[in-house]
Amino acid sequence: MGFSNLHHSPASYTDVCHHSAYIPDELYKRVYEFCRRLLTFPNPYGAIGLSYARQIRTERAIPGLLYQRMVTAEQGLKNQHYPYQEKVFILADPEVFSGSLGEVLMGDIEASAFGECLSPVDHMRSMVQHTIQAALGAEKCDGQRLDQALRDMGQDVETYFQEVSATVERSAEDGGRKEGGALKSRLLQLYKEIISEADSEPLSVGGPPCDCPLPNPEMSFFLWTEDLDIWRVLAKWFRSSSTSEQFALSQESEDFVLGESPSELTPSDMTRFSVMSNDSGIERDLPPSADPSSSSFLDPTSINAPWEQCKSEQDSSRLSRRRAFKMKPSVKDNMLLMQDTLEDQANLGGGSGCRGVQGEATLQRRAGSTVVQSPFNKQQRQFTARIVAMGDDRVLGRLAKAYYFFRKREARRLFLTMKIHLQFYYIPVCRPTTSISPINENLNRSKENLCALGSYLSTVDPWYNSNIKGLGCMIPKLAEMHKANPGGPKDPFVSDVISYYVRTGQQPVYFTVYFVKIVFNSATKDPVEEVFLTHLEVEFPEFRQISAAMKEKQRKSIGDICGAVVSINYRKIVLSGRDVDKGVSVRTSGAQISAIPHNEAEDLNCLTLTLNDSSAKSKNNVVQSFRTNNIRLRSLESRSFTVTLDRDHRRTYKDVQSLEISPCLDPGYCVQKTMRSKLNLGEDSECGLSKYMNRGLPLPINTFAGIIT
Repeated sequence: MGFSNLHHSPASYTDVCHHSAYIPDELYKRVYEFCRRLLTFPNPYGAIGLSYARQIRTERAIPGLLYQRMVTAEQGLKNQHYPYQEKVFILADPEVFSGSLGEVLMGDIEASAFGECLSPVDHMRSMVQHTIQAALGAEKCDGQRLDQALRDMGQDVETYFQEVSATVERSAEDGGRKEGGALKSRLLQLYKEIISEADSEPLSVGGPPCDCPLPNPEMSFFLWTEDLDIWRVLAKWFRSSSTSEQFALSQESEDFVLGESPSELTPSDMTRFSVMSNDSGIERDLPPSADPSSSSFLDPTSINAPWEQCKSEQDSSRLSRRRAFKMKPSVKDNMLLMQDTLEDQANLGGGSGCRGVQGEATLQRRAGSTVVQSPFNKQQRQFTARIVAMGDDRVLGRLAKAYYFFRKREARRLFLTMKIHLQFYYIPVCRPTTSISPINENLNRSKENLCALGSYLSTVDPWYNSNIKGLGCMIPKLAEMHKANPGGPKDPFVSDVISYYVRTGQQPVYFTVYFVKIVFNSATKDPVEEVFLTHLEVEFPEFRQISAAMKEKQRKSIGDICGAVVSINYRKIVLSGRDVDKGVSVRTSGAQISAIPHNEAEDLNCLTLTLNDSSAKSKNNVVQSFRTNNIRLRSLESRSFTVTLDRDHRRTYKDVQSLEISPCLDPGYCVQKTMRSKLNLGEDSECGLSKYMNRGLPLPINTFAGIIT
């Protein structure tokens, strides 16, 4: 049994079960036995085989169930018996998908959405057709007559859609323990009713089945600009869904929940204006003629010129007196958030998100895998948002930041956490590189691989390498073909691969998100708290143009050659787990901090700091590269440096004096930590549920097999 067969066959067989109108029982047995044999292999093969064996057994006992549930959820059909819904959100980096690449991607998704031109009634008709054919077979069902009868019904097909769904779901609730005769008998009765209503001719014995193709899931495409807020996008989708009536909010609560975005709630670098208030802020102290809901009765003499300039740019609602109240998270919300944290992170090998068992270092292959079975049962939520990020490492950095703010906002006020299940996917795409000079190439070796995380996933999962990374390389070629033939037909090639990815990519690989505190050289500028996922660059601008030719020249000051003096305090990580706190002062022109392992020999789940100057070791007897998870870096001279997060020039901070890096804490853990502090427990004491919680905030990226060890 070859590796390729092990890796591709389960997903391919299940895909056949979803698409085919009728599958013989003998084929079911063969596929089921194949999946069972995978259970004898080590993980992740065993986990994958178990997952697909359960699907095959379910489909064999209840024909048409998988197709029915998938179409109902992906197309957002209003089903009284299966209320679950899914949607794919594609977030593309505008820095990558600008020009022809963006046009090709948008045209592909539009071709997938409008090329099929299927209405909800069409999906209902296909589901009824597929379920009856799968249960009765070609011997008892004439697919062509059934298809024509369903088309003649028009809108009335919804009645049979609900009836077929109820019949199949009742059989699923019984667990398939009863004989399949009851299910087939009821579907045969519905089949006769449908045919008799449309045609007076007697029923035939059977006939060839009618094809029922599986449509691509509903997709929403976004160019990830600064104005896009994932939390608000998900909240609007939830509110507009067909089953969210049971989660309806009051008008005041809805206005409060959807009033502001996370970026507005934590404005670290937003310009603020102070306005002196002339009233106490208490409504009963206002004049009798005053309206509490009107403007805030500001004295014009107290408003300065900068405020007048920005007044027109601010939202008028900000100047109104709002019925505010102090939000205090309830005990129920805290418990739900902790439950979600335990469910999401119980599979992680490390107890802190960056370390394994206390005293032992953790390999990325171990910390990022899900080989340990979670003791907590994952609560199934009615909504699943499949977020597909497309671009290079920059879009992943923005995804990690958005996920952090999502968790942080939910920790403040729980709203979407227990309603929407988030699934993350990543398609690495880079723009075609232009030729650069040899000098710049030597100076920027660390920048060559702009898709470091995608390369790592390709290394640990061959399926991801052949299907998903290959798609990223294919998109620029599709753009060239589109330029050569702009009037050619648009085939939804990219959309088909994305559909295949989100349906079969079920094994997450976890990557630690890192927190960084940036302190500026100017005392008037507040420190900034940020997060990054893959890479952080420290650079002194005055030494940016240093080249090999310049180093050969005689300079008066050695600082002009080697750089500025910086102090680095870090905790050195070794495989034995005997971490040591170290400090060093070194002269350098910059440093590269990478969170993604480059090869199997350096596969530790930690940060790797590399100094830019190779002369640092010889001159100062300092190791040029070391592994750590906690770093404090400070400039000891008057020179300031520049910090760039995840190679994104939009997240560049200048005039920086110092920075501190550590694994980012999950807001769910922070809530539990705050509750412990109120009970006057020790800061380092671990009691109750906190012992089982993961301190770090990992970002899960789904692949087919996860990490193959």
